[in-house]
Amino acid sequence: MGENLVLNAERNGFSSVVFNRTYSKTIEFLEGRGLGKNIEGAETLQEFVDKLERPRRILMMVKAGSATDAVIDNISGYLEEGDLLIDGGNSQFKDTERRVNTLESKSFGYIGMGVSGGAKGALEGPSMMPGGTKASYDAIESLLTKMAAKVEDGPCVAYVGPGGSGHFVKTVHNGIEYGIEQILAEAYDLMKRVKGMNGHQMSEVFGIWNNTDELASYLVEITEICLKTKDEITGDHVVEKILDKAGQKGTGLWTVVSALELGVSVPTIYASLNARVMSSLKEQRSEIEKTIPIKEIADFDLGDISDGMKPLFDAVVLATMASYAQGMDILREASSVYNYDLNMPSIAQIWKGGCIIRSRLLSKIQDAYYKDPNLKNLIFDNWFNNEIAARLDNLANVVSLSTKAGIPVPCLSSTLDYLNSYRTNRLPQNLVQAMRDCFGSHTYERIDKEGSFHTEWM
Repeated sequence: MGENLVLNAERNGFSSVVFNRTYSKTIEFLEGRGLGKNIEGAETLQEFVDKLERPRRILMMVKAGSATDAVIDNISGYLEEGDLLIDGGNSQFKDTERRVNTLESKSFGYIGMGVSGGAKGALEGPSMMPGGTKASYDAIESLLTKMAAKVEDGPCVAYVGPGGSGHFVKTVHNGIEYGIEQILAEAYDLMKRVKGMNGHQMSEVFGIWNNTDELASYLVEITEICLKTKDEITGDHVVEKILDKAGQKGTGLWTVVSALELGVSVPTIYASLNARVMSSLKEQRSEIEKTIPIKEIADFDLGDISDGMKPLFDAVVLATMASYAQGMDILREASSVYNYDLNMPSIAQIWKGGCIIRSRLLSKIQDAYYKDPNLKNLIFDNWFNNEIAARLDNLANVVSLSTKAGIPVPCLSSTLDYLNSYRTNRLPQNLVQAMRDCFGSHTYERIDKEGSFHTEWM
């Protein structure tokens, strides 16, 4: 990521000085990909800061946590008034808030910036989410705008807000990403186990989906590629040779914890995180499969290739919408609670290109928030509301038949519960409140009069 961002900046007319604590890596870069370009190297931090033009603009791409703190501590003593330090790593937003407060008395500026797009995006144009003071952002706006991904209606970078808001938005981006990845994995599992489809057939379906307004996206595009790619060793599809244990780096967990702290319901995103945790229990799953085996799976209606597997398509569309809706709901609540004053259409714009969750659907999301900046949830937007109503029966059927067959579909089923809960005026939590009052005298509210009430139940 760091190398590619440097090459991106150089291609856009900016000179750079690079530093790595392992100097041999700096030399390797300068003699390789950086050869003949307007890029210098430095062996020490002192040499690094001395070579930079004033005021300095320093981008750190360091592992989140204590490593980032160590770099900030080491370089702070070299910085002067007007310099700007940018953390482009996947820092936890509360760490960024702490650093902002700690560095407030310093003469140099500090920005916490989420960067998405992977190595390729960093080189060709990433999606960037900078947070900090507006003055600090203004100082690097020209640089970031030139480096960022571009879509038809503008660059995929904008000022996000104060403090740790940039890293918070990136965290939620990753939570949405977790959700969509699991949704697509569930669709793959159903095609394979119910329909007996091979890699090329499944790839064809994802290719069809990637040409629709609802699902056209980077993640669907690469799923199409992954499913048809053959293994050089065996000649089989590579996907079928990969161990079914998904890794994670923590941002999905951060998203779910933040949602719980803010009181936002995110069952689709949570289900995707839990699915990764469950996947790590490979040995236990293998044991239980022997003692409680799944019966032979009978074919059921998921559609076929000729109609783009319409029932399954509808289920995936609604779950994908739910993942975005839940992520945007977190941002809406955080904007108020943390005083970030987030611009929701602007965030959708940032995500429309360069990043992992870029999709055509983001234009609809952007339109929804342009129409109503205070939208409570995407479900309340007319377009999304109509889409849900039209596709809900197919989602329910897919979940029901999958459950009956013993095939886990955690994101699809969580989405169904989420939507059914949202459209239920009276949920059974009145009984929960009664039990809480019975054992703990926690009191309850009534539907027929105002106030707080307690009953002597026993």
